[in-house]
Amino acid sequence: MVNRYFYQHILQMPVTVIIIICMTLVMSSCQQPAALTKSTGLKVVATTSLVGDVVSQVGGDKIQLEVLLPLGTDPHSFSPTPRDASIIADAAIVFANGVGLEEFLKPLMDNIGGASKVMEVSQGIVYRSLVEQGSRSNLPTDDPHTWMDPNNVIIWVDNIVSALSNEDPTNKAYYVENGQNYQAKLKDLDTWIRSEVSIIPEQNRKLVTDHLIFGYFVDRYGFMQVGAIIPGFSSLAEPSAQDIAQIEDAIHSMGVKAIFINVGVNVNLAQRIANDTGMQVVLLYMESLSDKGAGADNYLEFMHYDVNKIVNALK
Repeated sequence: MVNRYFYQHILQMPVTVIIIICMTLVMSSCQQPAALTKSTGLKVVATTSLVGDVVSQVGGDKIQLEVLLPLGTDPHSFSPTPRDASIIADAAIVFANGVGLEEFLKPLMDNIGGASKVMEVSQGIVYRSLVEQGSRSNLPTDDPHTWMDPNNVIIWVDNIVSALSNEDPTNKAYYVENGQNYQAKLKDLDTWIRSEVSIIPEQNRKLVTDHLIFGYFVDRYGFMQVGAIIPGFSSLAEPSAQDIAQIEDAIHSMGVKAIFINVGVNVNLAQRIANDTGMQVVLLYMESLSDKGAGADNYLEFMHYDVNKIVNALK
């Protein structure tokens, strides 16, 4: 009865009053509890989960961070959505790996403007180069996989601290302290990797992967990158029959013990090569962090996971 009289009373009100009441009810129903609203902070974007994790270590609770690529996404083949463009347009800084990894980023920034807000965290690193087979020119291509050496990520941190401090000078001391603390952890990680690698006999320190991703790692820790199923820095190329024959010959002649493949890629070709050569296939995280709790959900754990897998396969 109460409800019926209530609605009868509402219907007798002027239309404008009814509209105001309805709008108020809708707005109040859409409000989030305080605990669920976004915290205030500098709005920044990171392209990959790896870049995003390092940015979060420096920015802490002073930033609002969005990561463009979902976990497990190949950055070589990523295509941004209109939502991604909106997120970037709203950000103060866009942190990217750089070195040509995020080929989608330049046309996107050209379309929405604001290219100056892009900070390439690999800036200042001495890049490895390769003349990729099948390329249209003989010009060398720089290796974008800089994160495979923690010492390069120390340079990332310097760049991130500088970018955040320039944009938000009030919190500069906070960013500097966080950066220094994280760099200490990266130095400890480098020491740990050296210790773990020492377990592997030198003649076994040979890597074959799905594409050429471990260059900085092999330079730092005394490995040989024998080759890859896709003989280039990008995972998008298609290996020829000659490429496959060459890598199988290298595996046989050099006594390679395992083939290391990125988690989430199609393992059929790698498994065929493994069957032909009597090798084992080992899955690693290479270009993305793992899901939460899967063993590689931050950069430090990512490197621990991969090094443990490599050592166990080659020792």
